[in-house]
Amino acid sequence: MKWRICGNSLRLRLSRSEVARFGEVGCVEDAVEFGTEPGRRLVCTLQSSTDFHSVAAQYSNNRITVQVPTQLAKQWVETDQVGFNGEQALGPDRTLRLLIEKDFACLDAREGDTDDDAFPNPLQEQKC
Repeated sequence: MKWRICGNSLRLRLSRSEVARFGEVGCVEDAVEFGTEPGRRLVCTLQSSTDFHSVAAQYSNNRITVQVPTQLAKQWVETDQVGFNGEQALGPDRTLRLLIEKDFACLDAREGDTDDDAFPNPLQEQKC
């Protein structure tokens, strides 16, 4: 899972195997570690449930949990739909924007990056 945090927006991009696992079990997570102690990590979880009625995020105990309604998750996993988004009100004049997408292979190779588990990029055939 790739995370992009910019201002009040969070974008998650999932590989093919992560999308498949999300479809099977309704949950996928990843973590980034900041030190040798177990508590020095930030975990991000994408979770679906019939209890969720909109795309939203929660933060607690070094864990970001992005919640997705089951029907929306199912449609995304089972179709060619690239992604979906949501907005969560945080108070007066503040909103958290959430974007969840399938991760496409990069058009230009970058040293150290592999796209073995990425979705085929639909623009690949158009590249010169």
